Amino acid sequence: MKKFDELIEIIKKLREPDGCPWDREQTLESLKPHLLEETYEVLEAMDEGGEKLKGELGDLLLQVVFQSNICEEQGEFKIEDVIDTISKKMIRRHPHVFGKKVEIKTSDEVLVNWEKIKKEEKEHAERASILDGVPKGMPALLRAEKLQKKASKVGFDWSEVHGVIDKVEEEIGELRYEIMSGDEEKAKEELGDLFFALVNLSRHLGVNPELCLNEASNKFERRFRYVEKNCDLEEATLEQMDRLWEESKK
Repeated sequence: MKKFDELIEIIKKLREPDGCPWDREQTLESLKPHLLEETYEVLEAMDEGGEKLKGELGDLLLQVVFQSNICEEQGEFKIEDVIDTISKKMIRRHPHVFGKKVEIKTSDEVLVNWEKIKKEEKEHAERASILDGVPKGMPALLRAEKLQKKASKVGFDWSEVHGVIDKVEEEIGELRYEIMSGDEEKAKEELGDLFFALVNLSRHLGVNPELCLNEASNKFERRFRYVEKNCDLEEATLEQMDRLWEESKK
């Protein structure tokens, strides 16, 4: 596609000796925080859509092209190889759509077949554990959810949501006990267990924990900004701020 080819050439030009000093200095390692930042900006723009999302998707695409160009310079692969690899993977993992027909009627059956095909692929063949492939650098809530989902595929899971709720309440009790005992390390451990149990609960409710917590943060921000707008934070009492907080809910 002409526009895509133009983007590739722009990146190449920026990386040339007479190009941009900043772009020339970048490495795969230095681009990691930029990729993470752009990903979060896309997630935020998805709620708004339109021009905002278009712009952020462009920034994310830039990261893919930029990193591919660096790898091309190092003699590893080109952006065309990246596209070819993902194209072949999508065709291979959708035999019910491309080529050999497989009888699949539901999205759950698609996921089961997807995992079956995945295990046969070279890059996944050497995985020793069903939990392999979950990046330790993922956001903590998403990593917990991913680990739980993988374990659930072999039946290691609660059969219904009430058992998960009981587990959350159990973890709260254990956290309360360690706080009262004054053992900070144990309290920190139990707090982690509580977070993990809450992620499990969100999974059973069909809720993305990362997005759920982010929505709660957005709600807190809206309400606190209302409090901030309607009083002098340095002079206001807690009771006054609480009253404004309740007003903000309306």
